[in-house]
Amino acid sequence: MNNITLLVMAAGIGSRYGGLKQLDEVGPGGETIIDYSVYDAIAAGFTKVIFIIRQDFEQEFKLKVSDKFADKIQVEFSFQDIQNLPNGFTCPEGREKPWGTGHAILSAAELIDGPFNAINADDYYGRESFQTIADFYAHESNVFSMVTFRLENTLSIFGPVTRGLCEVENDRLATVVETDNLQKINSGIASDRDVDLNGSEPVSMNMWGFTPVIFDYLQDMFVDFLAQRGDELKSEFLIPNVINDLIRSGKESVHVLYSNASWFGVTYKEDKPYVVDQIQKLIEKGFYPLKLFG
Repeated sequence: MNNITLLVMAAGIGSRYGGLKQLDEVGPGGETIIDYSVYDAIAAGFTKVIFIIRQDFEQEFKLKVSDKFADKIQVEFSFQDIQNLPNGFTCPEGREKPWGTGHAILSAAELIDGPFNAINADDYYGRESFQTIADFYAHESNVFSMVTFRLENTLSIFGPVTRGLCEVENDRLATVVETDNLQKINSGIASDRDVDLNGSEPVSMNMWGFTPVIFDYLQDMFVDFLAQRGDELKSEFLIPNVINDLIRSGKESVHVLYSNASWFGVTYKEDKPYVVDQIQKLIEKGFYPLKLFG
């Protein structure tokens, strides 16, 4: 089996949530969603976890999250800094928002030399999802992959969300389009695009399987992105857009993997009680111990 690394994107500022949701406690022992992801990844055979964070909350992050399992899996850190740009580019005055998931992953390039699974810090993906990717890279080492979830299982009742809507052909990703303002309405599901949605559509929740080849693509494409949109205060260099461009150009194909695990996450502050309740139900079923890392 290949050694596989978990890469956790945890540098977001939580503007819609109103704070650092990646550090918010959802388990009875003070666990964060990240803790459950790492626990599941360890069970699936992952050997290392890298956290992409901002340097300004490094100590708080270590204290609340990573210190508790540092003796159970190799832990490393990468810092996403909006000032960390290629030669010839500078961050526009007034920008506070990170440059997006593509820039986040690129920041960890020097720490990774094999297949890795990139995830969001504030999403619960379920152990089956981690096992699915681990099993895939036990036999593959040079291809990209992603795990899809059903759209209807990824919406929040408290407001619109952004998801990567996918089209799949022969278990390969055909397109992934970042779609904003997805929310349930009386007649179905609305978005900012002119498409009919019924909820069964596969979506990307940023659970990607990559090899180090991705870093070469990201380096070149980030330069192009900055040349076009680097002066904007809220533009984002997003992985779904990167993947879509690679597929359209024929440079890469992405294997679509399927997980029946339930997804949930915290986009809004109001999502938290639901997440806490779901974690409690999994504990009651014996899926997790009362205290994850005793």
